[in-house]
Amino acid sequence: MRTAGVEQRELQGGCPLWLIDRPGPAILSAKLWIRGGSAADPNGQRGRSQLLAGVLSRGCGRLSGENLADLVEGRGAGLRCEAAEDGTLISLKCASDDATLLLPLLLQMVSSPWLVEDQITLERQLNLQTLQRQKEDPFQVAHDQLRHQLYGDGPYGHDPLGVEAELAQLGQPELQQCTQQLGQGGAVLVMAGQLPEQPEGLLLEGLDGQGWSTQAPVRQPGALGLKRGSLASKLDDTEQLVLMLGTTTGPLGSEQALALRLLHCHLGIGMSSRLFVALREEHGLAYDVGVHYPARLGDAPFVFHLSSSSDRAKEASQELLNEWLRLLEKPISEEQLELAKAKFRGQEALGRQTCSQIADRHALVLGHGLPFDFADQCLIEAEALTPDDLHQAAKALLQQPCLSLCGPDEAIKVAETVWNQHPLNRG
Repeated sequence: MRTAGVEQRELQGGCPLWLIDRPGPAILSAKLWIRGGSAADPNGQRGRSQLLAGVLSRGCGRLSGENLADLVEGRGAGLRCEAAEDGTLISLKCASDDATLLLPLLLQMVSSPWLVEDQITLERQLNLQTLQRQKEDPFQVAHDQLRHQLYGDGPYGHDPLGVEAELAQLGQPELQQCTQQLGQGGAVLVMAGQLPEQPEGLLLEGLDGQGWSTQAPVRQPGALGLKRGSLASKLDDTEQLVLMLGTTTGPLGSEQALALRLLHCHLGIGMSSRLFVALREEHGLAYDVGVHYPARLGDAPFVFHLSSSSDRAKEASQELLNEWLRLLEKPISEEQLELAKAKFRGQEALGRQTCSQIADRHALVLGHGLPFDFADQCLIEAEALTPDDLHQAAKALLQQPCLSLCGPDEAIKVAETVWNQHPLNRG
């Protein structure tokens, strides 16, 4: 495929390569998106994908971790690798003139990483420390609790960093096995900026003439949610109450996902958003309020989150539940929908300002098995949606939400009483 400024090729071994020629500063951004993130961690090895992601940048090919860092940082470039729920992403950003030196690193990292025991131990300890710190954050505690309510012990049921007891046992054999599986579910490489003349040759340099074996990711069902309402609470000796109200919906690109995206814009984007105005401006309840709706291969979570003072637990709980119930009971107005569409267009424009953002957006879409122009098609399709379309999506996908609470004992008791008596729960 070739359109103005965009060309699709294929590397030896089967990896799709998308080239986006973008005039401007002499910058190059490359994103290698590999299907199979933390959702692919086997039971007993949860945290494996993120641990491997951290180790991949600690040496590859002929370069030790120290030499690799010197090469990248010595040119002011950025090279990072991280695992999310559905994939592992390796990102490179550099000056175009340095592409000949740095592009070969991408495939070397996945085909010949240095899985050195002391570096594995260091990365594992860092991840364990992060998990431990998260237990001290009421917001994170409520989030982790809600995640388990929504997904149980399923593929999306744990933090990408893993589960402490399982992560602590991971070592070189498990990472070696994980490395051998990289690319089996598909991968895609997107480059944006001022492109080198022969990118394929540079990318395959250092692989001894062998390509990296993979293929284009295909669209397929992802992890499922439990889709049942529940209440969960955890005590925390603070002066604030954290409430998270959410349910599982569907994957990126599913039939009503775009309608939910517009509801997300209406409810949670900007100071004019419904939750900000209703909960913070009108009632003065919120330290922090918003909506979380990430892109997923499987059932994505749709979540309201609110942090409020513990002495206003009753009103905060009541109003948050009321806002969710409002979505189920009545459509938003035409004026509210037009504002949501404007925000959606604005968010899309803001997400395409830099080479890195452009490459990242397309790598995510292609990694989900969706077409290259998926985001552009969404902009067109969004204009045709009506308030009733959004209301039907809410009624179909947002029934029986779960409530997760974290805060002091008295505030939690008050919030639990509100939940037990509220029409949203009783319904």
